[in-house]
Amino acid sequence: MVSKKQHLETLKSVALFSGCSNKELEKVAKATDEITMTAGTMIMDQGQMGREAFVVVDGDVVVKRNGRKVATLGSGDVVGEMSLLDKGPRTATVVC
Repeated sequence: MVSKKQHLETLKSVALFSGCSNKELEKVAKATDEITMTAGTMIMDQGQMGREAFVVVDGDVVVKRNGRKVATLGSGDVVGEMSLLDKGPRTATVVC
């Protein structure tokens, strides 16, 4: 488990949160959980409803649409945010 200071520094390094004040980052930190996933773990499945977004802190994830790889994302990248904004189903499958 990382310290509160480390958690805030990680969030600050994410482009999505780069304009946030320390107070705002603390609010984001309170709303987040740090999880560890192993290689091959599916984070989200295309077509399923989503209620969360994920920030890649370490490692890479593969993004697939209709079974075809469309991107590889790494540290600092965010996935799953569209379902939070549009309340629609996931538009891609993401695997560690």
